[in-house]
Amino acid sequence: MNDAETAQNGINTASQPLEERVNNRSQRPSSEAFKAFMAANWAPAPQVTPARDAVADHAARRRRVISGKFKGERLVVPAGPLKVRSNDCDYRFRPHSGFAHLTGLGLDHEPDAALIFEPVEEGTGDDGGNHRATLYFRPLAGRDTEQFYADARSGEFWIGPRPTLAEFEARLGLPTAHIDELEMAITKNVGAPEIGGVSIRLVRKVDENIDALVDTARYNTAKDPDNLDLGVLDALDEKLSEALSELRLIKDAWEVEQMRTAVGATVEGFTEVVKVLPRALTHVRGERVVEGAFFARAREEGNDLGYDTIAASGNNATVLHWTRNTGKIHAGDLLLLDAGVEADSLYTADITRTLPANGTFSEVQRKIYEAVLDAADAGFAAAQIGTRFRDIHKAATTVLAERLAEWGLLPVSVEEAISEDGQQHRRWMPHGTSHHLGLDVHDCAQAKRELYLDGVLAEGMVFTIEPGLYFKEEDLGIPEEYRGIGVRIEDDILMTAEGPVNLSAALPRTAGDVEAWMAGIWQEADGHA
Repeated sequence: MNDAETAQNGINTASQPLEERVNNRSQRPSSEAFKAFMAANWAPAPQVTPARDAVADHAARRRRVISGKFKGERLVVPAGPLKVRSNDCDYRFRPHSGFAHLTGLGLDHEPDAALIFEPVEEGTGDDGGNHRATLYFRPLAGRDTEQFYADARSGEFWIGPRPTLAEFEARLGLPTAHIDELEMAITKNVGAPEIGGVSIRLVRKVDENIDALVDTARYNTAKDPDNLDLGVLDALDEKLSEALSELRLIKDAWEVEQMRTAVGATVEGFTEVVKVLPRALTHVRGERVVEGAFFARAREEGNDLGYDTIAASGNNATVLHWTRNTGKIHAGDLLLLDAGVEADSLYTADITRTLPANGTFSEVQRKIYEAVLDAADAGFAAAQIGTRFRDIHKAATTVLAERLAEWGLLPVSVEEAISEDGQQHRRWMPHGTSHHLGLDVHDCAQAKRELYLDGVLAEGMVFTIEPGLYFKEEDLGIPEEYRGIGVRIEDDILMTAEGPVNLSAALPRTAGDVEAWMAGIWQEADGHA
């Protein structure tokens, strides 16, 4: 219809708010008769009290640690809102990792939720702490409400059931409250402690609406709002984010089990990739065939991918974060597969293997592969209780420098290259060798340098060891035989009192074992053909 026809039909589109027009396609009935009929004759929601989650006690201990660091202050940890992918379609919801760690919640139950630590008299809070924590979220709407069938973001008719306040409280051992009470919980009594107010710390840039609530409360209660020192307030908030990040440096027993689950599912995903490699070799976008095979396993066995899969073949394997995965895989190529399954608990694995697409390494491919493997083994040997995190990188990259010197590629001696004033060997491996791993693929990223890079390895840490060599086709500083070859080997490591444990050791690592593993998978597939 044109504008004249619209007017003739009694519809004034100009008066309809823009944000409501997305619902025009639904043609939702609004008559009172429909509303009454829609609200009737629904079975009551189940009234079963769920068992306490295995993570509940661990999450309570984590909250107790945070409570001890911020006595007398209100702490606000948002889950985050839904994020629009396009128009009225949202991405699958994933809560902020700090929120997930302190509550034990994963999956997609709690968009817009927040965990509030309310300060109480020292020692009288949860588990003898200094706060009482409450989870604020939007529970399931009753089937007698319009939200049940009319709200595409939260109505049960659209997205399925959500837990009730009572269910979450039983599962988590954590008091709950309706999200309608959140604004008051955040803003009440905010002000300077010396005049009886409560100061706030917030995990910022997670939920813009909560950021605005806190900023407004601070401004309205400031003694001199026109001269409010935003830098000081930002520093307060950053300390909370820092503390939440550092809390995850040491994984508890439940977290370690989640890491093992994520790694196990990832190993299965790599097996699925090898199964589809023959088909990938015939496809114009073979890298996408590989990506799809791994993604299917991630969704079957876990919540999702822990990060975008890198399925890089040929020269694409020399691009560190090649996630376009649009390339063709040729029989003589290496396939660098960097992928991880995120478990339902949101803990992710992060594993890389470099595979010969046709099942056999060429002589030069094998030489480069074995150099990277030697570097990975050196890093593993260096990862001992009491040594520093940075020592893993030094051990691995020293081996790479030695191999590059043997091949005549270094313009200086090994000693000069590995010195702080040298680093020429890093032309072919510009990234770090290790990072912490857990709820985020690059976990604990806000931790202080002295606890991360300069930190001492301790029991319960989980991190990667992932050296690589990347010889680009465009690199005229190396012989032609090396060009277009990228190799990375990455494993997930758990520090124990006895030393490092390779959680991903089930995936073959030596060149010979990789070839035998791939051949075995293909032979089994042929036997079932």
